[in-house]
Amino acid sequence: MKYYAGIGSRQTPLEFKALIKEISFFLEKEQYVLNSGGADGADSFFEEGIKNKQIFLPSQYWNDNPSMLYHISPDAYSIAKKFHPNWHGISGFAKKLMGRNSYQVLNRDLNSPVDFIVCWTENGEVKGGTAQALRIAAFYDIPVCNLFFYDSFDKFLDFYEIFKADQKH
Repeated sequence: MKYYAGIGSRQTPLEFKALIKEISFFLEKEQYVLNSGGADGADSFFEEGIKNKQIFLPSQYWNDNPSMLYHISPDAYSIAKKFHPNWHGISGFAKKLMGRNSYQVLNRDLNSPVDFIVCWTENGEVKGGTAQALRIAAFYDIPVCNLFFYDSFDKFLDFYEIFKADQKH
């Protein structure tokens, strides 16, 4: 199986919804499975209308999402703790959110990194909850396409073609 994480800010502008949906439909046709987190904004834009997805939640029915992938293992928390800059300063629920990010990037077994990440972050910065997933991605050398800089499907296709070419070497 091929996996990608489709994630981003809860404040992802609505004008990116069509682009994100076009990307997720395209990747589903390319036989990719979406990993995401069920949050408002980018997460929900990626998830809408596709079938091949794993939506990792911090708790059952979070954000009215029916996904059954809401159990966060001690290993997921351990990974989250390793990559979070202020683990002891965040709430218990925030720790659940960070733990679920471990699955988004490393899959259910926490040992199979996604092929790449497509995201949207404000000003293209590594911040907010998405930053946790991007820190994990950086450690595993996972390519990231931040749609803040890729405002068209053609630009995304440029990223995708470069990614595919790199996979052949």
